[in-house]
Amino acid sequence: MIARIALIRHGAYEQLKNVPSALQPFPLTEEGEQEVRQQARTFGEWLTRNGLRLDPQVDSSTLLRAWQTAMIYAEELREYFDNEPQVVSFPALCERSVGAVANLPVEEIERVLALDPRFSTPPENWKSDSDYCLPFDGAESLLQAGQRVANHIQAWRSQHSIFEGNHEGDGLVKLLVGHGASIRHGAFHLNVIQFCDIKRLSMFYGHPIVLEFSNDQPIKKGFGEWKQRQTHDVPD
Repeated sequence: MIARIALIRHGAYEQLKNVPSALQPFPLTEEGEQEVRQQARTFGEWLTRNGLRLDPQVDSSTLLRAWQTAMIYAEELREYFDNEPQVVSFPALCERSVGAVANLPVEEIERVLALDPRFSTPPENWKSDSDYCLPFDGAESLLQAGQRVANHIQAWRSQHSIFEGNHEGDGLVKLLVGHGASIRHGAFHLNVIQFCDIKRLSMFYGHPIVLEFSNDQPIKKGFGEWKQRQTHDVPD
């Protein structure tokens, strides 16, 4: 039996400029909501062509933009659920946390670092450095955030494998709504993409990338395309 999971980046939201923390609590923009609805409808057409259904539990990060995206998918694709869909939020699916300096502008974070004699100067590209972790309580690196996402997916896969052999869950696609950078780093931990792909690739807003698993390993991408990152792209 093939297990399928759709990785979905939230839609465009009211993002503060030059603020790296993806813990911003703001909602989707009107345009972002409409884009997610269109992406969901397109995905529904693919589900129809392939005779697939959706797992009734939709997993989302706890952040508003991801939860809203998940709710839109549950609404637009209601006919593909055998039972009433439920959106369940998980902190493990959130974006990389910068801890105590969450939602401060880049310049202010760097000023705080310079003021504290205990801290060294961060690398110039610290915001996108996969290994770098800010020296503040609650902060984590992008790779650590990706490991959280990968662990969540692996836990789902382990639970799903319990039903293999009796065909429960056959033809179901699991929806997971999160954030671009943590999903990409999670995909790296799952050996879906290579480390060099993390900075080269991004994700389209609201666009699913379906991974198909067999024997606990992702074997192919069943639907969706990664976005080729551009220099003008907004942060994940």
